[in-house]
Amino acid sequence: MDPNFDDEAPEPDGWMWVRGVDYVAGWRSAVDAATELKGAMDEVGIDTTEVRSAASTTSDGSGVLRLSLPVEAALALANAAREEALRWRTNDAEGARSC
Repeated sequence: MDPNFDDEAPEPDGWMWVRGVDYVAGWRSAVDAATELKGAMDEVGIDTTEVRSAASTTSDGSGVLRLSLPVEAALALANAAREEALRWRTNDAEGARSC
């Protein structure tokens, strides 16, 4: 028996396409999100040469972006997000003091 064989029954919503659901729009939004994310990572100096993404959709047509990135890029992205969050909190606190 194949060791990679998954003996669980497949989830119908995970593989069947439903008439009337706009999967293409969801896929396009995931592709657009990938482009935006890569651009933002480039802007803050994160090396994206080894970053890989795969656009797809969920059963309801919502876009999904799956990422594969080196640990260094993941840590740099986390650091950039934390710095931005800190900047927002600092600006909010300064705004509250001036009221």
